[in-house]
Amino acid sequence: MDVAAVRQFRSPKRSLGELDAEATATLLAVATDIALVVDAGGVIRDLAVGSEELELDGYADWIGQPWTSTVTVESRSKVEELLKDAAEKVPARWRHVNHPSARGEDLPMLYSAVQVGNKGRVIAVGRNLRSIALLQQKLLDVQQSMERDYLRLRHAETRYRLLFQMAAEAVLIIDAATQRVVDANPAAAQLLEESARRLVGRPFPEGFDAPSTLSLQSLLAAVRAAGSADEVRARLVEGRREFLVGASMFRQDNASLFLVRLSPLSLEASAAALPRVQSRLADVVESLPDGFMVTDTDGLILTANRAFLELIQLTTEEQARGQSIDRWLGRPGVDLNVLLANLRQHGSVRLFATTLRGEYGTTTEVEISAVSAPQTDPPCLGFTLRNTTRRPAAEVRSTHVLPRSVEQLTELVGRVSLKELVRETTDVIERLCIEAALELTGDNRASAAEMLGLSRQSLYVKLRRYGLGDLAPEA
Repeated sequence: MDVAAVRQFRSPKRSLGELDAEATATLLAVATDIALVVDAGGVIRDLAVGSEELELDGYADWIGQPWTSTVTVESRSKVEELLKDAAEKVPARWRHVNHPSARGEDLPMLYSAVQVGNKGRVIAVGRNLRSIALLQQKLLDVQQSMERDYLRLRHAETRYRLLFQMAAEAVLIIDAATQRVVDANPAAAQLLEESARRLVGRPFPEGFDAPSTLSLQSLLAAVRAAGSADEVRARLVEGRREFLVGASMFRQDNASLFLVRLSPLSLEASAAALPRVQSRLADVVESLPDGFMVTDTDGLILTANRAFLELIQLTTEEQARGQSIDRWLGRPGVDLNVLLANLRQHGSVRLFATTLRGEYGTTTEVEISAVSAPQTDPPCLGFTLRNTTRRPAAEVRSTHVLPRSVEQLTELVGRVSLKELVRETTDVIERLCIEAALELTGDNRASAAEMLGLSRQSLYVKLRRYGLGDLAPEA
């Protein structure tokens, strides 16, 4: 990174002519993070440090070494250009240079060099860019995390939009404040003999006869007040089609919405609904990259697409049909019971994380979303399974590197024994406490041991165990 040339004093001899060497050295030390005195051969002969943070980076070893040997490989050419510009009296410019640091990460500095005297001596002043680099890295991490969250939400929206569109049950989404239709699936459009686009924005209930309108208004009022209500019968103004209407309420983006379900009471009408749409949707589901399957209420597979068969390493749907999905779930007897219990209670499950075991021993991390369809004959359950094995995890950069995070430990429940989980959790907490005590006492191990209620010898043992700090005893 190059920075534009600095602006010189207008009359330096008159303004600064009385400064001696001691005053100049003091000025350089307090005005910059680091100042180097380099001879004509490019060797560092003296230096001054104005930042306590740099004392941990091993700067004292630079004296007597060529300036180019104290920087990283890619920065050597920049140092050579700084020395060349200083020797040729080129106006000083700032250059970004990286030093290897004793703390592991490179130390970024911004240098400018000026030749002083007649012996080719150069003074290089530097500014510490570590805080700026950390801020830039944090900004990058936040941006990447936001992008991952955005993609995850988009993928979830796509999955549920697909389920909404392919559901055989007619569903309307109603704004509770305006009581107008916000969304309608193709099944609802077919039953109400309107296109889904024309249904959106229409007041609800509209198109029903007078008794049905009163019943539907009472239904919505009861759901608004109590959260649930019994289903009611409703009939369209024209025609003899009659429905069983149920409703529930939910919140999204600080707005209350009704989810209204329409079930035709005429079996002939329901059997004739959406033959072409269902055929197209069946083709789409079969080609989905995510696993999809339909089971009965006990979790026995009725049908599954190719992606699901690939996850469990089967070749034909007949091999999976009639089998319980518990056979392939990572925690037998646990995951299926949790899924079924939530489907019975809430009607849907979102982003349930587990593993899937294939027939030949492979293990795949998956997220399961499921929905219950109690109005079908017979009732069934729909599941989507997304492979998350190669999904990049959100990384939080920290100076403290823990053996496992709390989230990682809880994900191990059901995979390793409770004894191992407790032991590893204890190690995490113990290491966190030791690091916090060392930080609070300024790395004074005697004070840290007293704060933790340990002897110094016990603290040294634990420091060696976790590889923390300088293990040499204090003087």
